Amino acid sequence: MGFWDVVTGRSRPKAPQLDSLFLVPSAAVTLETTLGLRPTGAGSVCYRAASGNAFAQVQAEVVELLNADPDEPDVELSQDEFGFTWLVVHEDPDDPDGMADLCTDLHAVNTSLEDHGFGPGLLCSLVPFVGPDGRRVGLVYLYKQGTFYAFAPEPGAERRRDNLLEIQLRDALAGELPMEQDLGRWLAVWGAPGL
Repeated sequence: MGFWDVVTGRSRPKAPQLDSLFLVPSAAVTLETTLGLRPTGAGSVCYRAASGNAFAQVQAEVVELLNADPDEPDVELSQDEFGFTWLVVHEDPDDPDGMADLCTDLHAVNTSLEDHGFGPGLLCSLVPFVGPDGRRVGLVYLYKQGTFYAFAPEPGAERRRDNLLEIQLRDALAGELPMEQDLGRWLAVWGAPGL
């Protein structure tokens, strides 16, 4: 932080640590062995789509790149009730390299948008997991913080979270991932794809 930042009360935003996404495959092993949670094979990047042709072109290029493999399902684009776009990619959850490939795809989406100047519109990346009882939880990467947190909607309950499970997931992954300590930043991602 510079002198003028101190005088004016401004701070510089923390630079994203996108390479932290490559730690998720190891964390997935921990989640499976400790809590029985397995990856669903899906993952998504959430962002506020910019208006204009430049953004549309970058988004189309990213989708085309990810759809280049004919053996993989097509990328899905959806919009949530808050106006955010979710770009969803899929990998085979039973493939030993599936989680690594998924994280590579999520990293590529984030990096492409950032490299073309659309980083401020990035919100988060999400990797959903499912338990033996069918319950789903999400591991959320906060782009602007460079940290992860757990999101566990209660099954069958309208917009209620299982905070105890979220804390349990945080504690289980504390040695694996940079976990967000400020609970105020643990955003609810209602209606996120895969949850």
